Amino acid sequence: MITGSEALWQSLIAEGVDTVFGYPGGQIMPVYDSLYYYKDRVRHILVRHEQGAIHAAQGYARAGKGTGVVIVTSGPGATNVITGVADAMTDSTPVVVITGQVSTAALGTDAFQEADVIGLTAPISKWNYQIRTADEVAWAVARAFYIARTGRPGPVVLDFTKDAQVGMTDFRFEPCSFIRSYIPAPKISDQAVNKAVALLDAAERPFVVFGQGILLSGAEKELRAFLEKGDIPAGSTMLGLSALPSGFPLYRGMIGMHGNVAPNRMTNECDVLVAVGMRFDDRVTGTVSTYARQAKVIHIDIDPSEIGKIIPVEAGIRGDAKKVLKILTEKMQERRHPEWNAGFDRCDAVERAKVIDPEVHPGSGMLRMGEVVDRVVSAFDGQAIVVTDVGQNQMMGARYSHFRESRSFISSGGLGTMGFGLPAAIGAKVACPGRPVCLFVGDGGIQMTLQEFGTIMQEGIGVKVILLNNNWLGNVRQWQQLFFGHRYSETRMLNPDYAMIAKAYGINCVSVDSREALEPALKAMTADDQPFLLDVHVMEEGNVMPMVPPGKGIHEIMITESEWYS
Repeated sequence: MITGSEALWQSLIAEGVDTVFGYPGGQIMPVYDSLYYYKDRVRHILVRHEQGAIHAAQGYARAGKGTGVVIVTSGPGATNVITGVADAMTDSTPVVVITGQVSTAALGTDAFQEADVIGLTAPISKWNYQIRTADEVAWAVARAFYIARTGRPGPVVLDFTKDAQVGMTDFRFEPCSFIRSYIPAPKISDQAVNKAVALLDAAERPFVVFGQGILLSGAEKELRAFLEKGDIPAGSTMLGLSALPSGFPLYRGMIGMHGNVAPNRMTNECDVLVAVGMRFDDRVTGTVSTYARQAKVIHIDIDPSEIGKIIPVEAGIRGDAKKVLKILTEKMQERRHPEWNAGFDRCDAVERAKVIDPEVHPGSGMLRMGEVVDRVVSAFDGQAIVVTDVGQNQMMGARYSHFRESRSFISSGGLGTMGFGLPAAIGAKVACPGRPVCLFVGDGGIQMTLQEFGTIMQEGIGVKVILLNNNWLGNVRQWQQLFFGHRYSETRMLNPDYAMIAKAYGINCVSVDSREALEPALKAMTADDQPFLLDVHVMEEGNVMPMVPPGKGIHEIMITESEWYS
C-alpha cells in the first residue's frame, strides 16, 4: 500500500518519464514531498513561473523526447498554465499537466486557491480528468499518456485532489493501449487511396504542402521517397520546417503570409495539391475563397475533423502520414515534371534580388534581423535546434534558418504565444543536451518570461539566446506602418540593460550594435556550451518581406513595402 502521491511518481516512471517541469505549492505539496524519494529516477526542473513550466514541456516534447510533463499547484498555479495548454492543443503537442486541487469535501466551496480546472481546460485540452481517490491514479496516468501521444497528439490535464494525494492505494500499474470509441490509428481507406493515386498519376503540375504532421508521425523518409518518385515540388508550413533538409532538391521553401514567393505561387497554379499533416491555417491560405481553386486537393491527416473543414477536397485520406505516404509511393507511377519544377525559378531569383540579399547581405547600415539569423545558424553549421518566440523574430528565424536534421525548428504556431520562446528553448536543451539550441527572441517576448533566466542559472542549461533588439513590438509596428497609416500606437518600447540582467543571473552576455562586432561575439557564443545572451541591436524599422497582406490571396504578394510581385 502506498499513497496517491507515490503512485503518481511510480506511474510516471512506468511511462518512461525521467524529466518533469514544475512549481510547488500548497495543494500539490504531498506530491512534492514524495518526489524527495524519487529524485534518483526523475529530474525535476524548477521553473520561475508556471507558464514557463508548460512551455518548457512543449519544447521538450517537440525536440523529440516524447510527452512533456508539468506539475503545478491549484488555483493560480493551475490557471498560469492555461495559455500553454491552449498553445499545445493548437499545435498538437503531447503534454500531461498535473495540477493540485483542494480536497474533495471542499470542491465548489471557493476554498483557498480553488479553481475549476476541469471547466477551464475542457475546451482547450484533448482530455481532462479529476482524480478524487488514490485508487484512480495509475489508471488516470496510463490513460492520460495514451491519449496525449496517440492519434493527433495534444495536452491532457489531470486535476489531483489533495485527499487523493494522501490516500492509500494497493498500487498496480497497467499501460493503456485501448479506449473504447477512441480510434487513434484508423484503417486507411483503400477507396480514398486509389482516388488519390489516380489524381497523382494524371497530374501535370502536382505540388505538396506539408506540415508538422510529418514530424509527429516520423514520416520524413517517406515524404522524401514520395516526392522523389513523383518528381513533386514541396513547400512547408512554418511548423513543418526541418522535416526536409533545406538543401533537398524538390524543396521550394516555406508557404504562407511571410513564406517564399515560389511555393505560394505554385499553390495557386498547381493542378493537384497534396496537403499532408497540415490544417490550412489562415496564415497559410490567405483568403480562402482564392486558395488553390484551380487544383484538385488531396488531404492526408490523422484528424478527420480537419479534412474538408476549410478547403474542399477531392480525396480525403484519414491516417498516419508515415503509413499513407508509404502506400501512395508504392502505388503511384514514377513521373518527371521538369518544366513545372523549373517554371518558378524566376520567383526565386526575384525574391533573392529584392528581399533575401538586401536582408542577409546588406553591406552597410544597421544590422538586420535576417542577417543575424543567417550568421548565427551558419556559426553552428546548420546543426542547431532553432527556437523562436513570436513576431518578427519568429518570421525571420523561420525564413533565414537552414536545417540538416529533423525536429530542428520549434515555435508557437496557431496560438502565437509571446513568451513561448525562452522556456521552450530550455525544454529543448534539456531534451537534447548534445545539440546546440538557439533562441531568436524579440525585446517584447523576452520580457514576458524573462524570469526563466533563473531556471537557466539554477540548472546550468546552455541555451544560446539571440535577442533581436529593435525597441519596438516589431510585428505590430509593421502592420501599423503598412495598414494603419504609420500610426504607431503603444508599440514603442523603452528597454532595460539586458547585459546587466544577464550578469545578475550569471549568464555571459555580449551586446552588439555593429556589423564588425558581430563576428567576435559569435565566436564567444559558440566557444562552449554555457548559457549565453547575444543582445543584438538591429535596424529599428525593418520589415519582414515578402508578405501576403490580410484579405489577399496567397498569390498576391508584396515583395517590398511598395512593390508587388508580378
